[in-house]
Amino acid sequence: MKRSPRPPTGPAGSFLGIYLNDHLTGANAGVALLRRAARAHRGGPFGASLVSLAEDVAQDRASLRALMDALGVPVLRTRAVAGRIAERAGLLKFNGRLLSRSPLSDVMELEAMVVGVEGKAACWRSLRSLAGTDPRLDVALLDELIRRAERQARTLEALRSACAVQLFTREAPDRTAARHSPALG
Repeated sequence: MKRSPRPPTGPAGSFLGIYLNDHLTGANAGVALLRRAARAHRGGPFGASLVSLAEDVAQDRASLRALMDALGVPVLRTRAVAGRIAERAGLLKFNGRLLSRSPLSDVMELEAMVVGVEGKAACWRSLRSLAGTDPRLDVALLDELIRRAERQARTLEALRSACAVQLFTREAPDRTAARHSPALG
């Protein structure tokens, strides 16, 4: 398949514009997801970490908007709306419960956030590489954003792992009993 080297036409006007708007859509979804998870865990062992992560990701989103402004990349409102719809649709997943939040939701949402933060780190690294040829990009800011994303990914992975162990360990006696019960015959 032959690809055109020309940037696309449209409101964002460039591949970079599309790329950054896609990351902004992801950031919007990430902030919403982390805030929802923080509310679900308020007062629990993961609550404070989730609140802190939600604040960090919201600050990162503001940094992304500022970088987009510096680069002259407009925010595509239609993408933001589509992202909110996709994020809400993500609530409709099979998690073992139909009408209430499942403990499996915690594991799945934290896994999604690990992936999202890794993607965000890749975006910061791409912009950091571009900063060598584009003086509008603040190298020190991008270096800090990369470090923050790496720290966020470590925190999310620790939370994800703890949630998974907690959930699946709690479930283990049921699996063991089912494995050792005599077959009906």
